[in-house]
Amino acid sequence: MNEKILEEEYDVVVVGAGHAGCEASLACARLGLNTIVFTVSMDSVAFMPCNPHIGGSSKGHLVREIDALGGEMGKNIDKTFLQSKMLNTSKGPAVHSLRCQADKLMYSLEMRKVLQHQDNLTLRQAEVSEILVENDQIAGVKTVSGAIYHAKAVILCTGVYLNARCLFGDVIEHTGPNGLKAATFLTDSLIEHGIKMQRFKTGTPARLDGRTVDFSKTEPQYGDPVVKPFSFSTDPATVQKEQVPCYLTYTNEKTHEIIRANLDRSPMYAGVIEGTGPRYCPSIEDKVVKFSDKPRHQLFLEPEGTWTNEIYIDGMSSSLPEDVQHRMIHTVPGLEHAKVVRNAYAIEYDCIASGQLKLSLEFKNIRGLFSGGQFNGSSGYEEAAAQGLLAGINAAMEILGREPVILDRSQAYIGVLIDDIVTKESFEPYRMMTSRAEYRLLLRQDNADLRLTEIGHKVGLISDERAEYVAKKKSEIQTEIERVSNVSIGASKNVNDFLATLNSAPVATGIKLTDLIRRPELNYEVLAPLDTDRPALSDEVTEQVNIDIKYKGYIEREMKQVEDFKRVESRKIPPDFDYEQVPSLRIEARQKLIKMRPESIGQASRISGVSPADIQVLLVYLSK
Repeated sequence: MNEKILEEEYDVVVVGAGHAGCEASLACARLGLNTIVFTVSMDSVAFMPCNPHIGGSSKGHLVREIDALGGEMGKNIDKTFLQSKMLNTSKGPAVHSLRCQADKLMYSLEMRKVLQHQDNLTLRQAEVSEILVENDQIAGVKTVSGAIYHAKAVILCTGVYLNARCLFGDVIEHTGPNGLKAATFLTDSLIEHGIKMQRFKTGTPARLDGRTVDFSKTEPQYGDPVVKPFSFSTDPATVQKEQVPCYLTYTNEKTHEIIRANLDRSPMYAGVIEGTGPRYCPSIEDKVVKFSDKPRHQLFLEPEGTWTNEIYIDGMSSSLPEDVQHRMIHTVPGLEHAKVVRNAYAIEYDCIASGQLKLSLEFKNIRGLFSGGQFNGSSGYEEAAAQGLLAGINAAMEILGREPVILDRSQAYIGVLIDDIVTKESFEPYRMMTSRAEYRLLLRQDNADLRLTEIGHKVGLISDERAEYVAKKKSEIQTEIERVSNVSIGASKNVNDFLATLNSAPVATGIKLTDLIRRPELNYEVLAPLDTDRPALSDEVTEQVNIDIKYKGYIEREMKQVEDFKRVESRKIPPDFDYEQVPSLRIEARQKLIKMRPESIGQASRISGVSPADIQVLLVYLSK
């Protein structure tokens, strides 16, 4: 080794310690690999530069799945939440999603503590400037100081820090989010090694001094009276606490007039911003322009922590000039005299173009190089953490000589997320939504442990004790469903009187208990008085029994659809398959297939520009 420079050896190097980097590094270290994770600043570890919450519609599913596989995000938010609420409870269980308002500083500090107390894991503040590649195999990284870190695998989790610049009005600052240091060297090294890059953008609203907000003019939004933890391993008793309220207010025509009159001063509309922003998380300028028929837009005032009086204005992301921001904020009920602590801004950053990753999140052209999070063209803390966890697991699997963990679209929201960002061309930051999952009744947040704990245990991130608990839970659910299916209820006066108290129609003849459970106004729990032989079971078990019985027909239909899906997914395409030799394949399809290199017929069918007729041509050719 060169005595003039620092050289160290690790099994795994993780670049970036945001939500993806934390999960990736913890997974590798917990699997026994000597791991180092680099961050440009200790203050950016698990940092929440935008929305200070975890979960929400579809994102809550991801957090539950991360937890079931052995990740940390669910455990961390359980320790640091300010308010907890189950969303979409007026709808079916497929779209129920837990959302927690976070104490953003405590979330970051708690995660940093976990990393710094984890065996086999080193957390270091330094900027990585180069990846080191030898014969298309990753060999390590170099930092701006010239230090070299040799490694068998490298995981890139750079978030929004690569060549980042923050903008509002005509102010441009070449920093990462919240004024943190940007990473300015690594992009050039990636391009030199054949990695194609693109430019995306996101943004964040202003923060207000909570002491200057008139909350009497807003609508309080409270958490659930009984808190349900995110992590399956968290004792529910430990998360029952006094919660902090959030508040709802609205923009109005005065707000919109100010925005419309100053669009020419917005860097987004003036053409200063080069990157593409997330369609499903638009700025307030975008909302006013694209939804001009709307007289108002919702704004949620959310506290950032118990240690600060700063209030986040959820729904008012902007890159307008400072003076315009202040004027538009002061038109909102409750914010007439609000003091701005931090201006809203847009942030541009480098990320990879689609089509360069395998489903394992390993680069196709560099063995041992993996990536996760916003660097892959996604948005959101939860999406980042999910990718980071799988990238970490698969980096470890490769080093340990084991098969990669590939979750398909029928197994997990994580499978949908990774399949989408790997298979589909991305022209904007990708955001997870329940509508993206074809089998969402099977992929509920409440059954994530039943779906994925066994996989996490097989990998080595779930303890034997936890795996045994889930296996026992599965058995109890199945046993109880079978028992209830054989319970008949007679058409007696007592039964009909009881049903009347529940506003349910009387029965004229004997009826199966399962048929009563399926009535919209009834469920497994409320029918307990009619089921005298019912065993004592945990709430976790009874919840699954109720859902499985109530939605049996729909679940069975989706399971048949999954069987068809599995058949198509099982038709593998050789990695070196020559699409140029396939006759009758359209030119566009051939170009897309060569670019994306799908691993199966199913994945090929989801590539934009590949038609069902092209898939039939491929099937015929492969069958020969």
